[in-house]
Amino acid sequence: MRPLKGIKVIEMAGLAPSPYCGMLLSDFGADVVIVDRLSKGGPEIPNIMPKNPFNRGKRSMRINLKTDQGVAIVRDMLRDSDVLIEPYRPGVMESLGLGPDEALALNQRLIYARLTGWGQEGPYASMAGHDINYIALSGALSLFRQKGEKPLPPCNLLGDFAGGGMLCAMGILLALVERNRSGKGQVVDAAMVDGATNISTLFYGLLAHHLMTLDIGTNMLDSGAPFYQTYETSDGKFVAVGAIEARFYAELLEGLNIDHSSLPQQLDMHKWPEIKGRFAGVFKTKTRDEWAAIFEGKDACVAPVLELDEVDKHPHNIERELVVTVDGVLQPAPAPRLSRTPGKATEAAGPRGSNTREVLSMLGYSAEDIEAFLEGEIVE
Repeated sequence: MRPLKGIKVIEMAGLAPSPYCGMLLSDFGADVVIVDRLSKGGPEIPNIMPKNPFNRGKRSMRINLKTDQGVAIVRDMLRDSDVLIEPYRPGVMESLGLGPDEALALNQRLIYARLTGWGQEGPYASMAGHDINYIALSGALSLFRQKGEKPLPPCNLLGDFAGGGMLCAMGILLALVERNRSGKGQVVDAAMVDGATNISTLFYGLLAHHLMTLDIGTNMLDSGAPFYQTYETSDGKFVAVGAIEARFYAELLEGLNIDHSSLPQQLDMHKWPEIKGRFAGVFKTKTRDEWAAIFEGKDACVAPVLELDEVDKHPHNIERELVVTVDGVLQPAPAPRLSRTPGKATEAAGPRGSNTREVLSMLGYSAEDIEAFLEGEIVE
């Protein structure tokens, strides 16, 4: 039995971080129902992936929240749910009569998770934004650059998913654990600017102890060091090197067939560009996979940089079943791995909106009520 079996989750339809949060809960057994808007109203959320991995294991329904009857249906759902995930700007749910005060009045055990970029208050709270904006304000984006170059956004991994969806899921789980003691729900304010800042904790510590500078691209972990770096190989691919510790660095030099006495000291920062150039020249003499074979089984902290369409073909990833195929789409397997009650990735229960009748029926609405809702475009 998966650990979240029996936990009922309402996921108000949104982009990226909130469906990822819902997916994490669904993978571990939660019953997640997506509440989407009517498709004929020109949905703001484009259906660019008909087999979206974020929808796995979930049911979905379409409700017209511009009607009192549509809002009443969500209120009925709230009475019987454990968690609500909502990704809207502050005030939107309140304007619908579905804000935290109203929701917790209906169900004092409800965990009300608010997943936004800027948070629920502050000068930016009502402004539009995306991952790149949130991680910019957090300071995290400034870390992703080489010396003398502009910051390079790490796709939208840091804000949307790590700092947003994943930490929101953690907040929900913390609130569920606390509910076991108090019997009461609470509001989770999960802001991506908060999450991206939190994930940057190490660098605040390094800066405070003068173990890094703000001359980004010259420090050990931000592409300044030759032993924490990516290098191009003869076939135009790349390897990743992370040989920080002296014993790992020694193994790196052995694999590269470089005599350590021919190089400056490892931690002589002024000589790092020279060492980097030397390493780059050597790595260009062989292919990525040749280097992977040389370093396999060695403690040199060298790994091939795989493209997304190569991940499922690497022996280590195959053995660990790192990725799985669900509904014909290759995608990451549930994580983390639990020994007794592991997660499971399963197909969505049909296309978006296909479970509207089923969910309404489970809420106690009669067949006549459901038909009236459909005819009146209250639901779809």
